[in-house]
Amino acid sequence: MSFEKVGGISGEAVKSKTGKDWNEWIKVLDKAGAKKMNHKEIVAVLKENYGIGSWWQQMITVGYEQARGLRKVHETEKGFQISGSKTVDLPVSKLFSLWTNDELRTKWLGKQKIEIRKATKNKSIRISWLKDATNLEVNFYSKGKDKSQVMLEHNKIKNETLAAKQKKFWKEKLEQLKLLTH
Repeated sequence: MSFEKVGGISGEAVKSKTGKDWNEWIKVLDKAGAKKMNHKEIVAVLKENYGIGSWWQQMITVGYEQARGLRKVHETEKGFQISGSKTVDLPVSKLFSLWTNDELRTKWLGKQKIEIRKATKNKSIRISWLKDATNLEVNFYSKGKDKSQVMLEHNKIKNETLAAKQKKFWKEKLEQLKLLTH
C-alpha cells in the first residue's frame, strides 16, 4: 500500500520538512513497533531518534495512526475535535462582542446552552457547550483596522458522526456570522 497523502498532508510536503515521505515514515514506525504503541510513545520515538520539530512529531504520529487504522480523522485521546475559522470585515473588538454579548450572539448562533468559562478581551474565549458536555476554544486575531479572524476548536465530541455534524454546524454558523457583519 502506498501513502501519498495522509491526514490532509501530502507525502511531498512531509518530505520537504522532515526528510522522509509518508511511505518512509510508516516503514520506520512499523519497524519501531509503533502499531502497539500509544500516541505519546510514538512521539517519543520520533523525538529521540529523528531530530524533527515537535509540530512534525505530532503530525507524523497522527498521520501514522490514521494510516494504520489506529485513529480516525478528527479523533484525539479525549474524543473527537473539529475546527473552523472565518475572516470578517470588522475590527477584532466588534467580532469579540458578537461572541460575548448574549443578544448579539443569539442573532447568528441562535439560542444555545453555553457557559463562558474564561474570556480574555479581544483574544480568546473558553466555552462549555452544555448540551453535550463538550468544550469550545475560540481565538480572535486582528487582520488590520477593519478586518479580523475567528478560529475555533470544538473538543471532546463523543464520536465521528457527531464530529461531522458539528463540523457542518460550525461551517454554517460561521457563515451566518460573516453575513451578519455586512
